[in-house]
Amino acid sequence: IVLRYLVVALCLGACAMAGKYSREVNEPKPSGSDGQTVEFRIAKLNQVWEKAKRMQLSPVRLTELHSDLKIQEKDEMQWKKMKVEGLDENGEKEAQLRRNFNVILAKYGMDGKRDTRPLESNYLKDHDTKEADAFDDPRLDKLWNKAKSSGKFSSEELLSLKREFQHHKDKIHEYNILMDTVSRTEEIHKNVISPLEGDTKEHVLHQKHTELKQKMRDLNQGFERLRKLSHEGFTEDSEFREPRVIELWEAAKRANLSDDELDSIKEELHHFETKVEKHSHYQEQLELSHQKLQHVEALGDKEHIKRNKEKYNTLAEKTREMSYKMKKHMQDLSNKISQQGLAHNEL
Repeated sequence: IVLRYLVVALCLGACAMAGKYSREVNEPKPSGSDGQTVEFRIAKLNQVWEKAKRMQLSPVRLTELHSDLKIQEKDEMQWKKMKVEGLDENGEKEAQLRRNFNVILAKYGMDGKRDTRPLESNYLKDHDTKEADAFDDPRLDKLWNKAKSSGKFSSEELLSLKREFQHHKDKIHEYNILMDTVSRTEEIHKNVISPLEGDTKEHVLHQKHTELKQKMRDLNQGFERLRKLSHEGFTEDSEFREPRVIELWEAAKRANLSDDELDSIKEELHHFETKVEKHSHYQEQLELSHQKLQHVEALGDKEHIKRNKEKYNTLAEKTREMSYKMKKHMQDLSNKISQQGLAHNEL
């Protein structure tokens, strides 16, 4: 009987791996305790989602939040299975999940703090941006102004460069959020009475500081790359165009991988870049669809409003799906590069 259960469990596990990026987004929506359909299988994520819908976030930011919550849901469901199997004894994974959740709240201005950032940080609107190209960082602003007035870049190259600067600005913001989370955890840590709990928290804090150091290293390497790019311009043999893909490729080149492994990663990154570009296209279409819907609503034709709302909702759903698949793929690629690099360093 035990063997039969084991075979069934293995079969179920194999089936679960199929359709790696689409199964989660295509499965039926879960139901809440009252039988009503809900967006997520975890109550706190539904609460965040419902609150976000009332906050009048832009359509693009709302789809980005949805995919971040979907990734959080996936990671928390995996952790619950780990916990049942006794695989997170020191609470390291649980602490990371809590940290990730706090980062999501802060990123979308839902952590109870007054958010002083501009409402839109979407680089899709770069085309409309006037000369006030501020990146909220003196070093970035100085470097950007220098590059912009150097005459080395075509207008298309300047847009690509600006995307890279915007990506770096977002990375700085993520780092600051993590710093804030660590500071608050340390405040809690000071008030711990139980020595055993204190030891566990010490370990968690160590993990957070390790993550902070890694993010700071990534920021320094990213800035150095921007500085080089601003001075030398784009080269003909640039492998990739998208900042997120470039970042992964740079990490792969630093990870002490074999030539075959690098070639394999490069090929996968080309597929990933196509996904990123497709996602950006959907974001642009969603923004345009929202503008059109607002225009139609102002005119007041009910039939026209209904048709445009249906189109907009379909597009929003598709954009959320694309966003989740892209972020999941990025998470997998990042883990793959880290693990392969780690394996080489241990040899």
